[in-house]
Amino acid sequence: MAVGPATFPSKMHPVQGFELGTASAGIKTPGRKDVVLMRICDDASVVGVFTKNAFCAAPVQLCKDHLSKAAARYLIVNTGNANAGTGQEGWQDAVATCEAVATLCDTDTASVLPFSTGVIGEKLPVEKLIAALPKAKEALSVDGWNDAAEGILTTDTRLKGCSKQFVYQGKTVTLTGISKGSGMIKPNMATMLGYVATDAEVEAGLLQQLLIDATDCSFNRITVDGDTSTNDSCMLVATGKSGLVVSESDQEGFLAFKQALTEVMQTLAHAIIRDGEGATKFVTVCVESAASQEEALRTAFDIAHSPLVKTALFASDPNWGRILAVVGRAGIENLDLNALQIFLGDVCIVSQGGRDSGYTEDAGQAVMDGEEILIRVVLNRGDVTETVWTTDLSHDYVSINADYRS
Repeated sequence: MAVGPATFPSKMHPVQGFELGTASAGIKTPGRKDVVLMRICDDASVVGVFTKNAFCAAPVQLCKDHLSKAAARYLIVNTGNANAGTGQEGWQDAVATCEAVATLCDTDTASVLPFSTGVIGEKLPVEKLIAALPKAKEALSVDGWNDAAEGILTTDTRLKGCSKQFVYQGKTVTLTGISKGSGMIKPNMATMLGYVATDAEVEAGLLQQLLIDATDCSFNRITVDGDTSTNDSCMLVATGKSGLVVSESDQEGFLAFKQALTEVMQTLAHAIIRDGEGATKFVTVCVESAASQEEALRTAFDIAHSPLVKTALFASDPNWGRILAVVGRAGIENLDLNALQIFLGDVCIVSQGGRDSGYTEDAGQAVMDGEEILIRVVLNRGDVTETVWTTDLSHDYVSINADYRS
């Protein structure tokens, strides 16, 4: 089940200097594409953001360690097993994976970055993964995005990808990316696996800041169920092959690149929400006129995480009292109940501390019957606005997660 039409583009523009190869190792399901190898050209910049979960998986720990030691040249991803909560044995399996890639591809072990996703707490069948590496290497191609998008999925029902180009100073710049994520989605950096590559040339320090900024307004603004994964990672690679140098000294080019990156990341983030486990609604929660960013985000996420709100959304029930109650418990200091307003779409449901005088159940029902729903809370106490995206909570979400390990 997913919300709205599929958004995977018909054309994923290749990024020169970045290749992807996909294979099947049978890690969890025989015959399923579940191993993706990515090769990065020399002199590229490679940066990442990672989960803040204290039980972060062995591959996350090793990936950060390798990034601090060497220039990344290969990314290796497996699905079906998270290699998380696996202690020292999990670390050794992640190291063994990187060593196998390094031997196969004639590179340093520290130049290989590992990523895993799937069931937590089970030993990684590292022998199966390593056995599939030669086929993944054979498949390496700048046109390998579609297979890779399939190869990183777990409970996802759709491929998630985005590809954009813009022209600046006569040079065509490409940004292409894929992501996976459907459940265990709660922002605390990136909330999933994501890989974005561009042929622009960007210095690593600036690229890192661009990734952080883009993540904060995309992947860090989505939530399905309030759970932060042990394996979340999002990588950004700049190969420099287009000939365009992105620099803050050239504000026009810098802003064009930043806008394109943000659009790619937000498209990938929205695709995760549209494919949230059991989702039947794509829900935008916008808190306006807040006194601070922290206040706006806390209120928005409290609404997005409320089981009562989410089940009302699933039922298409305009039970606006549930939204009102969440705003009231969001910890907003000195909240003026008479000043705030709450809307479903363009329909005002709450004003002057209670039900708006012009509200009708039919108007609220018309909004809730849609697949895409906007909840707006206008606090009228400042100039800060923040938006998050979430899903409803359905029977299928419970069934999917009850059967996850079967």
